[in-house]
Amino acid sequence: MEIPVSGFMYDSDDFDPMHSHQLLITQWDGRPVPVHVHEFRGVTSFDVGHNHRYIGTTEPAPSGVPHTHRYFTFTSVDDRHRHEIRGVTGPAIPLPNGGHYHEFSGFTTVNGANPHRHGYSGRTSL
Repeated sequence: MEIPVSGFMYDSDDFDPMHSHQLLITQWDGRPVPVHVHEFRGVTSFDVGHNHRYIGTTEPAPSGVPHTHRYFTFTSVDDRHRHEIRGVTGPAIPLPNGGHYHEFSGFTTVNGANPHRHGYSGRTSL
């Protein structure tokens, strides 16, 4: 028995020599598979005399199952430079009245005339 499936693939960013990708299924047997995204924003740690702001939207993930989201954005330009922020959120944290959010944290890329990085952390939108 064949079941028609559709979706899209994206680079997994891993270092597997076999060059793998991740698949997000958006339709199964003619029925849509619900996916969703979250917004995220915040301010980095204060280092080398400044901090940066950031804002972005996570990559899509399936709804109704345990999941995480990948995220990527650039910080604001402060002190004449910016940094990249990228990572994977923690698992979904359910809310009592429905919905969920994710926590995220990490460090920016190194950049600036005085090379440095910033820490960041926060929660996604619901």
